[in-house]
Amino acid sequence: MKKSIICIFALLLFSVSSSFSQEKPTKLYWFIPDGLRAEPDLFKLFDWAEKGYLPNIKYMMDHGAHGYSTPVFPTHTPVNFAALLTGATPKVNGVADGPMHTEGFPLSKVSVGGFRSSARRVPAVWSIMEKADKNTVVLSVPGSTPPEITRGMVVRGRWGGWGAETYSLVFEKQTNNKRQFEQGRSVRLFFNGPKLAQYVGTSEPKDWNLDVKTYSPATEISLTAYGSTLFGYVYDSTNDSLVNYDHIVFSINKSQIIADLKQGEWGNWIPWGVNFDNVPVPTALMPGLIKLDADGYFRIRILYNNLNRSLTMPEEASKELSDSVGPLVDYPDNYPPQLIFYKEDKPIFQDEMKMSFDWHKKAIGFVMNRYHPDVVIHDIYTPNQMLTSRWWLGYVDPASERYKNVDAKEHDKLWNEVKGMYLQVDSMVGQILANVDSNTLVVFSSDHGACPLNTSIMVNNLFAKNGYLKFNLDTVTGEPIIDYAHSKAIYLKMDGVFLNPAGLDGNWKRGSGPEYEKLRDDIKKLLTDLKTEKGEHPITSVTKWEDAEQFLDLPKDRVGDLIISNKPGFGFYEEFTEKMELFSTPLITGYKQAILGKDVKAMWTPFVIMGKGVKQGVTLDKNISHIDQLPTILKLMDMEIPSYVEGKAIDQVFK
Repeated sequence: MKKSIICIFALLLFSVSSSFSQEKPTKLYWFIPDGLRAEPDLFKLFDWAEKGYLPNIKYMMDHGAHGYSTPVFPTHTPVNFAALLTGATPKVNGVADGPMHTEGFPLSKVSVGGFRSSARRVPAVWSIMEKADKNTVVLSVPGSTPPEITRGMVVRGRWGGWGAETYSLVFEKQTNNKRQFEQGRSVRLFFNGPKLAQYVGTSEPKDWNLDVKTYSPATEISLTAYGSTLFGYVYDSTNDSLVNYDHIVFSINKSQIIADLKQGEWGNWIPWGVNFDNVPVPTALMPGLIKLDADGYFRIRILYNNLNRSLTMPEEASKELSDSVGPLVDYPDNYPPQLIFYKEDKPIFQDEMKMSFDWHKKAIGFVMNRYHPDVVIHDIYTPNQMLTSRWWLGYVDPASERYKNVDAKEHDKLWNEVKGMYLQVDSMVGQILANVDSNTLVVFSSDHGACPLNTSIMVNNLFAKNGYLKFNLDTVTGEPIIDYAHSKAIYLKMDGVFLNPAGLDGNWKRGSGPEYEKLRDDIKKLLTDLKTEKGEHPITSVTKWEDAEQFLDLPKDRVGDLIISNKPGFGFYEEFTEKMELFSTPLITGYKQAILGKDVKAMWTPFVIMGKGVKQGVTLDKNISHIDQLPTILKLMDMEIPSYVEGKAIDQVFK
């Protein structure tokens, strides 16, 4: 394979020492791609690098130290970003989950959002750096918004409840209620936020002024989101005497065509306005046509520019980035995933993945050369989205029950696609190396890996079936209507079981006394006794809240009455179904939440560090913990390590 030109530039930059350079690095670029699995058996990132497939990571390995890092429980994004960025476990930093529930608030709502900066009880790395008078850029990092720094730049912290977030959407023709009902709350962001998918009807076209010839009666659709409506005109361009719809025209006003698309095609970005809390926010959108059947059934994708003035600090940075780098597609798909239902969803996901990597790669050089930061903390969520989607992990990892469902040729094809994603990550590393100087400490790590997901554990169905939980399903949307007053137990993401023998209605208060203890013991037994048809126990531990700090490093006031963990291959699912089955086979094939990940190799992540004070060509002789990364960075930069940091600097790294 050809050596990267970027890598050669980086070699020159790091080989030539400036007479003004310091003994310690004064700058930092910490790149943390989300969900990037790395371990020695299957996702052999370091072997791939050694063999020349990832030349920029190889350069960092040769000129620095590398090894594996393990996540903290419950092994998902908000918790592990908080651990990385504070050097502390959840019992200290306070981030025990994404959606957290605390006493004094209803269980029907999230009382503390783990993706918000305010969820943390101790400062993150950017606050430490600003206190040391360093100009910092925080780019797409969970837990960074609302911004905690007063200068530098913060760009779209993601899910922090800050600014006018415009998530990408799917619009699907409402032909019958079956799939909408089955999706239930999974059409909503994190199952309880704004809708990520809408089912829409069609009507006879009215007031259209287009020069478009159709050979079957056209239909009209209205795609309304964020306070604005885009119109669609579904038509048949085939003069074959058959009903054969094959095009959709998109228009702002039914007169001006902004896109005329066939299946699998995208339009261009157009200026657009959205409305949040009655405040107009200028942005941009781009339509894509996922699927259009001959009978007129459609799935449409609408991307919105993930940059607007309310999502950057300072405000003007959104325009500068959009004008110079382009509209931001931060990551493909959403959570929960929407591009998993039809084979036509996969190429749309891949298109979005490419857009995401293209933007983030271009942003590196622009940010470095335009703003000249001392510190950059940078995340891209795309690796997680690929490895936890439907299309890849279950068919490349032999630990998956679906691995045998494809032949060797398909295995190779899918592996090439996965490795192509890793090559894009390596290309981002190359852009970083090409845009930093010899006084910069470069760190490459991740928050968690991903395991194959074979089976979902329907915990709330288990409680309902045994009389501990009462619910109904909305007959149209399939969303649950929970009778909290007559429920004694409920599972809430990602690992919490909340209990009260008197019912769960109103503001939740942790129970006590003999009746509470009996209920808790009964529920614990119900969970530990749960078995699959094969006789496998999928739940690996059930921990009482008062033991959370000692055994799981979790804060006692931000966990359920019981904390549960699942065996690799299984995943807890909060949703409800009519038949109240206890296990189901999900469409997605990758998962990471609520796994005790220290000894599960699929959850391991890479750690590579390079710069002044770092030994070159060192392979760490044992795994580190995520909480060890920040103190190592601070010690290399000759900065004080805060007293709340629990991790230890990695001695093997230092010269």
